[in-house]
Amino acid sequence: MKHDHIARRLSAEFLGSGLLAAIVIGSGIAAQHLSPGNIGLELLENAGATAAGLYALIVTLGPVSGAHLNPVVSIMDAVTKNMPWRTAISYIPAQVAGCTAGAILANIMYSKPAVTLSTHHRASAPHFLSEVIATAGLLIIIFGLSRSGNDRRTPAAVGSYIGAAYFFTSSTSFANPAIAVGRMFSNSFAGIAPSSVPSFVGAEVVGLIVALGLVFFLYPANRKVPA
Repeated sequence: MKHDHIARRLSAEFLGSGLLAAIVIGSGIAAQHLSPGNIGLELLENAGATAAGLYALIVTLGPVSGAHLNPVVSIMDAVTKNMPWRTAISYIPAQVAGCTAGAILANIMYSKPAVTLSTHHRASAPHFLSEVIATAGLLIIIFGLSRSGNDRRTPAAVGSYIGAAYFFTSSTSFANPAIAVGRMFSNSFAGIAPSSVPSFVGAEVVGLIVALGLVFFLYPANRKVPA
């Protein structure tokens, strides 16, 4: 792979992950200012901004890097042989660094200290189950659409699913190890305590394994589903 080509892809993953974290955390901080004390409305505002932002990022950066913005997406892309393992593994540091940078930028935009470790503890059995379901669902949507020849629907489908999963999962659907790491650097509505991150990442890995089995069973080959 040419160095300039991989450099563009890694830059797109870093930029997209950074913007994703800034959207998630920045909209969470804004929601707290706009609707103080109204958790339902805060969640709605946060979910709406995240869903719309994801759609825009995937549409824009998809042609450059695939707009994974998520380590489990990159790993699954390698397992399903859509991407070389070497490239998939190289994406992960860019995604984690991007999400961390995005969290710091979101804090600064709202006149908060650049790094404020979250005290929002989320590690529990219901949260773990929620993250397994959220991650598996996300991956089934992405790779189900890809393997059935409906890639163009992916940006809208992913944005819609994550927006919905904010509400139907008790974890508010992180579904992304990189964003879990990034969100621990903001003590805001969207933050997660560092001690809760390992549980979330573990659940997301389990979700990846579940999704692999279901995708290979439901979509055994990269071909369109017959009418």
